[in-house]
Amino acid sequence: MLKRHEKRTESDSLGKISLPKNALYGVQTQCAINNFPVSGQTMPEAFIRALLQTKATAATVNSSLHELPQEIGKAINQAVETLLVDKNLMQHFPLDVFQTGSGTSTNMNANEVIATLAKQQSSLPIHPNDHVNLGQSSNDSIPSAIHISAAVALSEKLLPALYHLTETLHQKASSVNHIIKTGRTHLMDAMPIRLGQCLSAWAAQIQLNTENIKQLQPCLQRLAQGGTAVGTGVNAHPDFAKCFCKELSATTGVLFTPADNVFSYISSQDTAVALSGQLKTTAVSLMKIANDLRWMNSGPLAGLGEIELETLQPGSSIMPGKVNPVIPESTAMVAAQVIGNDTTITVAGQSGNFELNVMLPLIAYNLLNSIQLLSNTSILLADKAIATFKVNEENLTQVLALNPILATALNPIIGYEKATEIAKQAYKEKRPIISVAKEKTGLSLEELTVLLDPKSLV
Repeated sequence: MLKRHEKRTESDSLGKISLPKNALYGVQTQCAINNFPVSGQTMPEAFIRALLQTKATAATVNSSLHELPQEIGKAINQAVETLLVDKNLMQHFPLDVFQTGSGTSTNMNANEVIATLAKQQSSLPIHPNDHVNLGQSSNDSIPSAIHISAAVALSEKLLPALYHLTETLHQKASSVNHIIKTGRTHLMDAMPIRLGQCLSAWAAQIQLNTENIKQLQPCLQRLAQGGTAVGTGVNAHPDFAKCFCKELSATTGVLFTPADNVFSYISSQDTAVALSGQLKTTAVSLMKIANDLRWMNSGPLAGLGEIELETLQPGSSIMPGKVNPVIPESTAMVAAQVIGNDTTITVAGQSGNFELNVMLPLIAYNLLNSIQLLSNTSILLADKAIATFKVNEENLTQVLALNPILATALNPIIGYEKATEIAKQAYKEKRPIISVAKEKTGLSLEELTVLLDPKSLV
């Protein structure tokens, strides 16, 4: 751990600066620490890991292209390997999210940490700019790290979580498909529907979101790396971008390719904005599902009481025996946060001024936050709400039998006006619709039983 009370002094072109004696980072990182005491929120670990991977990959490629001495390339790779298994990795990357908009501070933080550790492990004269940052710029490395970290998070976390949620919904829908309940529109009683049909709608929402996210993967897996400062590739080997993506793909198991137009991938963050928009849509779907579950679970006496969610914890500090729908509530809060993150990313995406977007750290932070939140809550919603809720069939059957909206099935035979009259009387007298219809129409009980059978209406 850092011994912050013990200091060392270093200098650069701007003068001398004091920093923790055993810190792996150097002057530029300490300057940023001093300059940006804004939020206390650091860059996501997933992003830092992706950035470290870009440095190791660049060292390997530069060595193979004879741009970097082999022994220095190996030392950089060894340093990155050491960092990636460090349980206290983030102590080396303390910079605030709200820093220089290009993420240069974080890029130099990585360069300094890797160079220091590589020197310690190899005793070679390794420089953060000349060696670790060789053939790179913050302006292509940070956008690339955004894409890499998001692409890996989608592949390893969010998409599997959404697949799991969809499959859980399908399984639950199948198990309850024989149960018929009162449908609701405008929160008011409507025509009956199978409970399985309700869940199939939720499953279709999540499945569509999954498909739309997958459509963005090819764009997300195109990288700006190799464009360096403004997209022209100055100081990078002509084959660097192609070799970088090939090496990174082999390392991560995710197929990365060079951007078709590097200038656009450096100057804009349209792909991140598009992905965030789809994450927002997914959040909206989860909000809908969470609220439906809360309504259906409401009660147990004064609410709908259609289902009973799994009891997970006491629901009140004062009311004994109270149990709340905590998983849907948590899901709804996640959805709200992701929707807010999307607004932030949208505004940040507009900050592409000429050849560079200057809100890159903010985009990285919020995009990865949304992916992580959606990944975690999808698993919880599937396992602790969808898979485990019980159906109160008695409540559903009693309400369904008294539902006056069943009179809708009589419209083709007796007309809308007569059916309305029957429905209103049934509601007023709290009688089953079939009983009132027998009195008000010339139809027999047998005919009405067939016409008003909920199973025939779903």
